[in-house]
Amino acid sequence: MGGSENEFRYELIHVDRHCHARLGRLITPRGIVELPAFMPVGTAGTVKGLTPTQVRETGAGIILGNTYHLSLRPGDELIARLGGLHPFSLWDGPILTDSGGFQIFSLSRLAKISEQGVIFRSHIDGSIINLTPERSMEIQANLNSDIAMVLDHLPPLPSTRSVIEDSMERTIRWAERCRATPRRKGRAMFGIVQGGLETDLRTKCARALVQLDFDGYAIGGLSVGEGPEDMYRITGETTRSLPHDRPRYLMGVGRPQDLLASIARGIDMFDCVMPTRNGRNALAFTDSGPLRLRNQVHRDDPRPLDENTPSPEKKFSRAYLRHLFMAGEMLGPVLLSIHNLAYYQHLMLRAREAISCDSFLDFCRERYSGWGEQVAEFLP
Repeated sequence: MGGSENEFRYELIHVDRHCHARLGRLITPRGIVELPAFMPVGTAGTVKGLTPTQVRETGAGIILGNTYHLSLRPGDELIARLGGLHPFSLWDGPILTDSGGFQIFSLSRLAKISEQGVIFRSHIDGSIINLTPERSMEIQANLNSDIAMVLDHLPPLPSTRSVIEDSMERTIRWAERCRATPRRKGRAMFGIVQGGLETDLRTKCARALVQLDFDGYAIGGLSVGEGPEDMYRITGETTRSLPHDRPRYLMGVGRPQDLLASIARGIDMFDCVMPTRNGRNALAFTDSGPLRLRNQVHRDDPRPLDENTPSPEKKFSRAYLRHLFMAGEMLGPVLLSIHNLAYYQHLMLRAREAISCDSFLDFCRERYSGWGEQVAEFLP
């Protein structure tokens, strides 16, 4: 299932008649990605605790790596000498690399912003890292990712409107510099829309990025502490300013409820550490809501985690999985990470099937009911 050599394109297949949910696909040199899609996060070149084969068996078709972290350790030049991130990590499917822009937010205490770029003090050894738009593109070229993200500026929140507007304008200028850098044929570049919770700033940023003609567009700066209502409002308003013939990526959003609510507003791609991070901490996602495996109620429960999830570890009982966590066995976090990723991939598969039948909103109502959520709070 591969795209032709040096080819990258997006195909919009169908839009649900009752909402903005989109069925599509990405054709890349390393394979086709069916959309909507969830991307497991492999920040340091690995989805924590899992082999590439295990990740692939959950149904994942694309994963994410991180420019900042990989440039520090083991170094992007070393990865380039070893053939790029794909042979280095043994993942043979598409890889999207973040630009390092989120670290401006998450490591703000270690970062100094200027028009040129951002200067970090390494959280590993204290050394100085000068990350400019051009350097971010160079690192991602060394990693040889299939989709490169532009360097954007996400300010600490809450911030004043003037600070948010300043960072949004800087994001546009940095995107122009990223767009001007050379890149190999078949490698895509996505712009990132910033603008906080200000609808007019989001619209202005989106329109400016569309003029730069990127291969896809991301919405950044959400899921950083704002409520779901604001997230959905900004997502819905921003997608209206994005072209229909390019993929749309909502960065860092990962609750199952938020994935479906965002798909209904026209989003195609997601990433989040939530399924694996929660898996390592004994929480499993299921169609009946989250299960906390350390709870005593699971001590002698012979049932699998979720009958509906075609997970590779489905044969293991809740009692056994709880035992692994209580005994401190490393297999517990591994198995629950596999289950959670499989759950997310199966959720995306069912979403795609529902969109193709114009029944996505009915699917959402069914899922929210199973999770014990009020559907009216999530859907447009």
